[in-house]
Amino acid sequence: MASQVSGADEHQGRWFQLIIGIICMVMIANLQYGWNLFVDPMAHQQHWTRAMIGGAFGMFVLAETWLVPVESWFVDRFGPRIVVMLGGILVALGWTLDSAANTLPMLYTAAIISGIGAGAVYGTCVGNALKWFVGRRGLAAGLTAAGFGAGAAATVVPIQYVIASHGYQSAFLWFGLVQGGVILVASQFLRMPAHRLVATVPTPNKQTVRSFSPLEVLKTPMFWVLYVMFVLVASGGLIVTAQFASIAADFGVAKQHISLIGLTGTVLTVALIIDNVLNGLARPFFGWISDRLGREETMFIAFMLAALAIWSLSYYGHDPVMFVIASGAIYFTWGEIYSLFPATCTDTYGAKYATTNAGMLYTAKGTAAAIAVPTSALIAGAGDWQSVLWMGAIANVVVAIMAMAILKPMRAAQRRRTAPLAPAE
Repeated sequence: MASQVSGADEHQGRWFQLIIGIICMVMIANLQYGWNLFVDPMAHQQHWTRAMIGGAFGMFVLAETWLVPVESWFVDRFGPRIVVMLGGILVALGWTLDSAANTLPMLYTAAIISGIGAGAVYGTCVGNALKWFVGRRGLAAGLTAAGFGAGAAATVVPIQYVIASHGYQSAFLWFGLVQGGVILVASQFLRMPAHRLVATVPTPNKQTVRSFSPLEVLKTPMFWVLYVMFVLVASGGLIVTAQFASIAADFGVAKQHISLIGLTGTVLTVALIIDNVLNGLARPFFGWISDRLGREETMFIAFMLAALAIWSLSYYGHDPVMFVIASGAIYFTWGEIYSLFPATCTDTYGAKYATTNAGMLYTAKGTAAAIAVPTSALIAGAGDWQSVLWMGAIANVVVAIMAMAILKPMRAAQRRRTAPLAPAE
């Protein structure tokens, strides 16, 4: 039976649930955003190429995203505690295996295990936030996703120190065990609401009066419009985030020293700290904006700004200061997809199956990784980063236009068709 909270304390208890979810998300942040720190040390010691190591990252993203609907199905039926608990165990196991990996098959196996664990935690915590916060889904999903986006910022320097002092294997082992252990403990406090909650604040985002099952969702054209939009905009961000250290190195700025807003170090270190913080801040910020302005309107603004940021990196990124500024703008205008899309999905299809439905949409990130990362790596292999970044900028412009010209009228039409006949959740 699902673990639930009942009675008059549900609305008060939702903030505690949100905090627990954020803590769990912080503990999986390094699995994606700290990966860059391990690439060059692994390549140097194991004599693997960046492309070989990049294959592990791709497998991680695929496992993290494409299995989320399965994991979310269990959450919607049995509650979040058990799924997140198992996720914590897999997170610890994955990085423990990374610490001992001396062959590529072992590295790839560890990446898949880590991805399954991270996906179990990510999908569960975002889905739980969507259920607890009806009128503030953008903010709640954004704050939860912020833990994943910004969680790595505090550990950039510690991980670098451990790698430099004790080797990358020790960093994998120590941080893996700590991260998995914290998730294991925090998972024991996760619950989902026992009753249907209603919006307690005014919102321009109309809430569906019924819940669509996952099979019903897959039959609606609008889901696939959302999916294509997610793939395109995620591709633009992954082009940069998955190969960030390589871009900095090829632009000749990675090891240059810089002092900016009180931070001193190499361009790569300073940029990673600032970028991870901005990536985290973007999610609740744009989620909060969308709760008040509207989902599609916020998408249009954010994605147009993302296109400008990616274009700026392509033209001005060879300057150390501009590299940090432009990359920070990219992270800030990319991270919001992880609040806007799940909030839009739940507004449209209801809360009962929110974890599963948002999980199905989240697989778009894996699709984007499978398409964009290897394609951009192949093009960049010839030294043509400008074409790669232009691809990302154009993708964001296309999605910004789709949000207003296609998605908004489709959502309005669906509400008109379903509201009169839909039963209550």
